[in-house]
Amino acid sequence: MTSLADAASLSPLQSLPKTDRMPVLFVGHGSPMNAIGDNEYRRSWQVLGAEFGVKWPKPQLILCISAHWLTEGWWLTGMAQPKTIHDFGGFPQELFDQQYPAPGAPDAAREISQVVKQRASAPLGLDMKAWGLDHGTWSVLKPMFPKADIPVVQLSMDYSRAPEEHYALAQQLKGLRERGVLIVGSGNIVHNLRATQRGAAANQAYDWALEFDQTIGGYLQQGNLAALQSFLKLGQVAKMAHPTHDHYLPLLYAAGAVGAREPLRFFNTNFQSASISMRSVVWG
Repeated sequence: MTSLADAASLSPLQSLPKTDRMPVLFVGHGSPMNAIGDNEYRRSWQVLGAEFGVKWPKPQLILCISAHWLTEGWWLTGMAQPKTIHDFGGFPQELFDQQYPAPGAPDAAREISQVVKQRASAPLGLDMKAWGLDHGTWSVLKPMFPKADIPVVQLSMDYSRAPEEHYALAQQLKGLRERGVLIVGSGNIVHNLRATQRGAAANQAYDWALEFDQTIGGYLQQGNLAALQSFLKLGQVAKMAHPTHDHYLPLLYAAGAVGAREPLRFFNTNFQSASISMRSVVWG
């Protein structure tokens, strides 16, 4: 696949001027209720958002890869006003009432779609109306950037493709960081809803959940990002951590956009309901 940096030199992204390099985030989003609950997760997202404009520049654009948009092929939201999607059930009305009216970025989405290539060197698809901002995106961005004044584009994931293909596509995103784009992967390093224990303390987790979380955390700490693609080789532990791996894949997009030996810090290194790792990462 052509790298974004190389392609951008041939086809400049006119809508995204050059900037200092932005960080990359992987956020464990957990329960949708974290978007409105007064808990450590929501508070950590608020603190992190306050660092932009101080420690880092304010983003010109946020590109979010959420566990909740799975497609055939890869797609970008291309509409000017993406809708807030409430893609869950069984929660209080207050959660369904939440809106995140951040604008889209049609010009940037169109340019990115032509620069970043999927299989057979095809451009990314542009979705003009079907999707929007699902809760994997707005539940974390609303606490971080409550003014909703930064344009947001979502990138879907082709769930039929191998982990290595997700990581390879993500490596094309590196150059966007030099153009004011904050890349956010939103999922969970461990995510097994079938095994949740309501009311479990944050320091409680199954042995298999701890093992998988610590193994992946070790790869991250060591800078062994390529090893993240081989998580299925962890066997039964991986199967327990991810009966389906939609919540793991966004980590590959964040890690793929990171350069070698970039510093990182972890936050929210605990669990929800004993089977959902909230471990989150900031690079840069």
